[in-house]
Amino acid sequence: MFNLILYEPEIPPNTGNIIRLCANTGTPLHLIRPLGFDLDDKKLRRAGLDYREFADVQVHDSLDHCLEALGRPRMLAISTRGKTAYSEHRFRPGDTLLLGPETRGLPGDILQSMDPAHVLRIPMLAQSRSLNLSNAAAVVLYEAWRQQGFTTGR
Repeated sequence: MFNLILYEPEIPPNTGNIIRLCANTGTPLHLIRPLGFDLDDKKLRRAGLDYREFADVQVHDSLDHCLEALGRPRMLAISTRGKTAYSEHRFRPGDTLLLGPETRGLPGDILQSMDPAHVLRIPMLAQSRSLNLSNAAAVVLYEAWRQQGFTTGR
């Protein structure tokens, strides 16, 4: 129903947790190189437990290659720089959620190339910097899925 893209993820346990999230929601996960770890990393396996075999995980050399392979879907970036709260957005089947690397977020050129209405934020206290990547992915993915009545469309 949805796709989740991690742009240049850096921390193995976060990606492992997201693999588990994707396995439990039926969401294909797309990883954009370079990765900050090897897919056989022990920390990645530990966080993903035995869910890797149940998740559809693909690795792409660039965001453009990934989007081309997905047929140029409507892409929604999750960023602290977004103006629209994720909870105000109306998700549609086929939407693709894009999250950036843990230490720096999505590059400005990617965010600037997008419709500002497609750059979503997760509300937080003013002094907060950001949520953990796997938590942010779960919050937004579950809201998108909730809006679809928790159907998989598959």
